[in-house]
Amino acid sequence: MEPILTLRKAGFRYSASWAVKGVDLDVFPGEMLGILGPNGSGKTTLLKILDGMLLPHEGEALVRGKSMATLKRGEVAKVVAMVAQENFFRFAFSVLEVVLMGRFPHLGRLQFERNKDMEIATNALRATHGLELSERSIHELSGGEKQRVLLARALAQEPGVILLDEPTSFLDLKYKKEIFDLIAGLTREKGLAVVVVSHDIDLVSQYCHRIVMLKQGAVHLAGTPDQVIDAASIQEVYECAVVVDKNPMTGKPRISLKP
Repeated sequence: MEPILTLRKAGFRYSASWAVKGVDLDVFPGEMLGILGPNGSGKTTLLKILDGMLLPHEGEALVRGKSMATLKRGEVAKVVAMVAQENFFRFAFSVLEVVLMGRFPHLGRLQFERNKDMEIATNALRATHGLELSERSIHELSGGEKQRVLLARALAQEPGVILLDEPTSFLDLKYKKEIFDLIAGLTREKGLAVVVVSHDIDLVSQYCHRIVMLKQGAVHLAGTPDQVIDAASIQEVYECAVVVDKNPMTGKPRISLKP
């Protein structure tokens, strides 16, 4: 299977400081890939490189085998959709209007949405269990509802891969599980690649097929949850003592802080 996104020795720096350095990474259709690491380890920068928002200062970033440096923004957006951590809407757009924003790569300049675009947006809301929210203002939604709408907007782009930056920040346990269940279902049912940056090690461990753990902008470990998540790696990367055992229901690694 060919990767949909590829990084080869990718590096990016802000002024003299390298935020990401020497990263090799393949993202494949139908998989959920988790990116872990403490604050300042380069997670969001890595996601922006995968999205084409940042072009690497060294190495290369490829989308379906083509260098992102040679592609227009709209061409990349037909393959890659990003759900950023911060999403502020100045105006009280309806939910349907927000989801229709995801059609921008497929519309010409000054072109209005067509019936096909409306149908795609409606189907995206249906897939994220948000159809009943269509007429509500984006400002009226709870955190979990808003996250489902932003996922629907990403789906409306008809991408091959969705990138998510901290999708469960500020959500309670119920909505955290709901969002990860939804992401996992989209990966399985639609064959999407999903890359998720998260501080929630347990959720990433339970849901992701593969994990990349970053330390100071470089890949510290990469592999399955069993290969990446252990007490020694958490101690080394997060500088925090933990106990790692197996979740009794899934068999995946589970993290507990040492008192």
